[in-house]
Amino acid sequence: MIAPLRNAGLVNSIRGAYGGYVLARNPKEITAADVIRVLEGPIQPVEVMEDDDPAKRELWVKIRDAVKDVLEGTTLDDLIHFDRDMHTQDPDMFYI
Repeated sequence: MIAPLRNAGLVNSIRGAYGGYVLARNPKEITAADVIRVLEGPIQPVEVMEDDDPAKRELWVKIRDAVKDVLEGTTLDDLIHFDRDMHTQDPDMFYI
């Protein structure tokens, strides 16, 4: 799993007893889309067939674009500093 990331220039390997892998660029410069494209290929939730209903095809194109926008707008730095408490509701608060 690391080799494709290294080949894509996202990580560098360090040799030796304390070796391993480090990011090749600043985490603010690497997006989730960069990583997913290297590991999974093009960002496309489903394959849209030309003979699909035009409305269904349009819906999947919109979904693909929305997912792509989120992944391209999310950096590794965002994920590192994600504050889970800011994005969850108070467990003692109930909404009706």
